[in-house]
Amino acid sequence: MSKRIMVLAILAIATPAWAEATRSLTTGFDYTTGKYGGTTSTNILYVPVTGKYQTDEWFVKLTVPYISMSSDGSSGVVRGAGKIRTTTTTNTTTTQSGLGDVVASAGFAVLKNDALILDLVGNVKFGTADADKNLGTGANDYSLQLDGFYTLRKTTLFATAGYKVVGAPAGVTVNNIAYGTLGASQKIGDKTSAGVMLDVAQSSSALSDGTREVSIFVAQKISQTLKVQASVLKGLSDSSPDFGGSLMVTGTF
Repeated sequence: MSKRIMVLAILAIATPAWAEATRSLTTGFDYTTGKYGGTTSTNILYVPVTGKYQTDEWFVKLTVPYISMSSDGSSGVVRGAGKIRTTTTTNTTTTQSGLGDVVASAGFAVLKNDALILDLVGNVKFGTADADKNLGTGANDYSLQLDGFYTLRKTTLFATAGYKVVGAPAGVTVNNIAYGTLGASQKIGDKTSAGVMLDVAQSSSALSDGTREVSIFVAQKISQTLKVQASVLKGLSDSSPDFGGSLMVTGTF
């Protein structure tokens, strides 16, 4: 699950300070395309289903995704890790699909008041995606991050700072990485908000540079329990997709 989708999911199902316990279910799709420094494009469709239980002080979350990835086999791109290895060049475009990497998260509020929320969050990405199909690395990742949200009237500023211990596929050397997000969300009506965010991360591989992506998103509240959020992405480095877009729907109960 990309950092962008994680942040959008947080914003979509964030609860106000001192709210009662909530349950939520988020699903939708995220589509990206990019050449990742090569000559041919790799197209990835990511369809997550995320369940979350949140109380006033803590939350637990589980994401189970489906992935479909289309490329000519020469990109060396692995879903969720960028370009981490070379592959045999072919002239035939193939599509691989299946279960993605399941991600479990748990966090608690280290600070929470009417304006500021600070959450300490731990994530485990299980290597459930098929590494032979390049849908994942086949190894587990572990990360710890601090999420901050500061609300002033109709504006919410948010940021993430984290560190990931990256699992290494067989025969591949990878580096542990730091990553972060900066963004802002603005209410433009009783039921509508929009915002922008920048995601950055160090490179986990000597074959590529770090990721840098900027996204614009819009969220629309359909009812008290249903919210829709759309985003578009522009990659700013060869390790990021060139373009992307997502549509997520969240229901709370």
